[in-house]
Amino acid sequence: MLSPLEFFSDLFNPMLAFLPKALIVALLSSLVAGVVGTHVVLRGMAFIGDAVAHAVFPGLAIAFVLQGSLILGGALAGITTAILVAIVAQGRRVKEDSIIGVFFAGAFALGIVILSTSPGYSGSLQQFLFGSLTGVSDSDIITVAIAAVVVVAIVLALHKEIVTASVDRESAAALGVPVFALDLLLYVLVAISVVIAVQTIGNILVLALLVTPAAVARLLTERVTTMMILAPVVGMVSSFIGVYLSWSLDLPTGAMIVLVATAFFLIAWLVAPRHGILMRRKPGTKARRDELALA
Repeated sequence: MLSPLEFFSDLFNPMLAFLPKALIVALLSSLVAGVVGTHVVLRGMAFIGDAVAHAVFPGLAIAFVLQGSLILGGALAGITTAILVAIVAQGRRVKEDSIIGVFFAGAFALGIVILSTSPGYSGSLQQFLFGSLTGVSDSDIITVAIAAVVVVAIVLALHKEIVTASVDRESAAALGVPVFALDLLLYVLVAISVVIAVQTIGNILVLALLVTPAAVARLLTERVTTMMILAPVVGMVSSFIGVYLSWSLDLPTGAMIVLVATAFFLIAWLVAPRHGILMRRKPGTKARRDELALA
């Protein structure tokens, strides 16, 4: 296994230019996923995050076959499918989760069919599903950086409205908050977050980058603003350690990032100051929680 010093040496090795590129995209992806994932966790939208990960697949496949931008292709597919779901779900005859299952499973199947027409289908499918360190280009970094700035700016600008709609939809609608538009916007932001993480994390595991760091932050704090800061930090640390372990041990990048994030979640679940299982069982912890609540 490489030492941390050797890993840093490899990061600055001109012969391994793909390694820092992958790390940069992984860190940017974690930043965006942490911010958006906060609202995904607060609203119980984990299933939607998973579904969107499937929805972007046909766009990725078409872009790959046409030698175009994977990020733009995936974003267009995810956004289009999200809009269709939001519109069809307004009928209320079929529940939203059923509509999501229909559209997003169909989109994933379409992606597999499209990709199967391309030479080298098996290798390409594995890269899409599980991520790769070597598939990041300079243009990808620029696109991801721009997308990250735009997504974070939108979430920060509409933070109050999104939180209001998440906490109490009926009251938010009565107050004139555009709940449907915010739902649609959140779907789109989830789609973008998924797309920019697919190349390093993979389509199958990308949901974890949205949910796990935000779940860790949820265990550590009661404040949404603090949660939006902690979630990206947890995600970025997980990505850095995951890329290091992946490179050192020659293991799948996405899987290592997810396993590190999962380890952080288990630690928080056990020892989080107010919500950790072990902390809640300590004598006097309830009284200390009451003091904190009054502080």
